Amino acid sequence: QVQLVESGGGLVQPGGSLRLSCAASGKIFNLNDMGWYRQAPGKQRELVATISSGYVSNYADSVKGRFTISRDNGRKTMYLQMNSLKSEDTGVYYCNADLTFEGPLGTIIAQKDYWGQGTQVTVSS
Repeated sequence: QVQLVESGGGLVQPGGSLRLSCAASGKIFNLNDMGWYRQAPGKQRELVATISSGYVSNYADSVKGRFTISRDNGRKTMYLQMNSLKSEDTGVYYCNADLTFEGPLGTIIAQKDYWGQGTQVTVSS
């Protein structure tokens, strides 16, 4: 069974830093584009940053210069280094990936928008 598992969330004061991780497990053949999304209370889920399998990254304007997305293809893991955190960064952060994996009876499944369960980030004094 394929899973995306986020970790590294928590409570941090404004101006602080956190590093999120997203580890993919299971019989995965290819991890393609990956990304971080977040959802604040009462708001829609929004894009934070994306990174391609070739390490090309894109960021939401609200996090440019403060957040850095990276990935380790060998470890099937993606990271989000978050610096200079603000209260408006509070929310549940979700890992997202387009991937190809082995399904039932050895079938090969290509799926876009595979989601993790999320990790809570709270920025508060």
